[in-house]
Amino acid sequence: MAIKSSQTLVTEALKVVKTISSDEALKLCNENKCNLIDIREEIELENNGKVENSFHVPRGLLEFSINSEIVDFNKEIILFCAAGGRSALAAKALNEMGFEKVSHIDGGFAAMCESGFKIT
Repeated sequence: MAIKSSQTLVTEALKVVKTISSDEALKLCNENKCNLIDIREEIELENNGKVENSFHVPRGLLEFSINSEIVDFNKEIILFCAAGGRSALAAKALNEMGFEKVSHIDGGFAAMCESGFKIT
């Protein structure tokens, strides 16, 4: 079996996960129709800021931490990272766990900064 690169894994994930724009995510957030989950590392939040009304769960803990105390399972779970690669992999993992209302933001935090999300 050949070893896959991280880029190959991201490319494969992008074929099967729901990808939305930062503008679409902002609309869902403003309508209170989603759970916005930031999967960046703590140091990234410290260096670049936090998206208002997002919940932070580092990528390495997502599968272990996601539960009904953190998210409303009736709403879309929207994941984001810095640029979109980790969130695509995370969305695929949540799909594999059985979560159906999962998407990730194309362009991640960088795109969100340009779409009107409030950064604190």
